[in-house]
Amino acid sequence: MKRKTAYFGVFTALALILSYIESLLPLFYGIPGVKPGLANSMTLVMLYLTGPVEALMLAIARILLSGLMFGNLFSILYSLAGGMFSFLMMYLAKKSGAFSMLGVSMTGGVSHNIAQLAIAMILVENLNLLYYLPVLLVSGVVTGVLIGIISREVFRRLPSDHHF
Repeated sequence: MKRKTAYFGVFTALALILSYIESLLPLFYGIPGVKPGLANSMTLVMLYLTGPVEALMLAIARILLSGLMFGNLFSILYSLAGGMFSFLMMYLAKKSGAFSMLGVSMTGGVSHNIAQLAIAMILVENLNLLYYLPVLLVSGVVTGVLIGIISREVFRRLPSDHHF
């Protein structure tokens, strides 16, 4: 239990640092709204390291804290929608056993973008935003691969006796 708490604290701090770094990036590759999702790597590692409860708590804590420190109410709303749907889909993909960590990460990246697009369509009451879906799907796969590789390498470097 003490070890899980320590990991939770360390990974929350790392996720907040990565969120801060991302807040400094105005646009990722010039595509509005697309960011790499570096902080999500900590959620993914926690999902594999400790399990779904701790990973979900980390995702919620990171979204709320980074939103309060580096964002605003709308960024929290978008991040919660994307983060919670992404977490659910990553959990289901991992639980199925059909996906590697990379596949779970890609599922999370695509799911995050779909949820954020859905929230945007609801808030602006305009379904025409669907034209942006192909861009978001591609960016979700690309960033999902990036985050999956980072997460896999972080996970591999943790001592195997620390996996719960």
